[in-house]
Amino acid sequence: MIANMNKFIAIVGSNSNKSTNRELLKYMKKRFQSAAEIELVEIKNLPIYKKSADKYVPQEALDIANKIEAADGVIIATPEYDHSIPAVLSSALAWLSYGIHPFVDKPVMITGASYGSLGSSRAQAQLRQILDSPELKARIMPSSEFLLGHSLQAFDENGDLKDEKIIKQLDGLFQDFLDFVNISKQLNNANEINKQKAKEFSWDKD
Repeated sequence: MIANMNKFIAIVGSNSNKSTNRELLKYMKKRFQSAAEIELVEIKNLPIYKKSADKYVPQEALDIANKIEAADGVIIATPEYDHSIPAVLSSALAWLSYGIHPFVDKPVMITGASYGSLGSSRAQAQLRQILDSPELKARIMPSSEFLLGHSLQAFDENGDLKDEKIIKQLDGLFQDFLDFVNISKQLNNANEINKQKAKEFSWDKD
């Protein structure tokens, strides 16, 4: 393994045991293993987000937050349910911005797979808005939608994508993400104050 290889956390934005979004991330981990170390992270075991008087955060969320903090970037694969991200992903992001702020200035690449033809386009747009919220403030790669439609037919028996045009697009976007991450490492002069502002932010204040 290359000593300075980027390390990415890949969040499976679904609690389905047979999610094609998980298959997509597994494919990316395998295909890009010479360029980056990618660790898949599941959110399906996180409890549903709930505020508490003592601002309790479950250990599972703290563990994911620590992985994100230590990573050079994050890849999120989201399905689309009713034109939006799944409740389990929304809940996970709520935990990851509840007294902890691992996403602040963290480079993020958004991907998504769906059974239909649109490839989670509306869910990805919503996810961008959420990640740009004052409590999260991730650094989202611009103009980078990867929309895998008809995902049930997209993979072969080895878990590899079959369409060469789609593979070429994903290769290009992943290279863009590597460049984006490297550029982002030079853009963290305000990181400490950004984290402090995220920590102090509250919708209850005027």
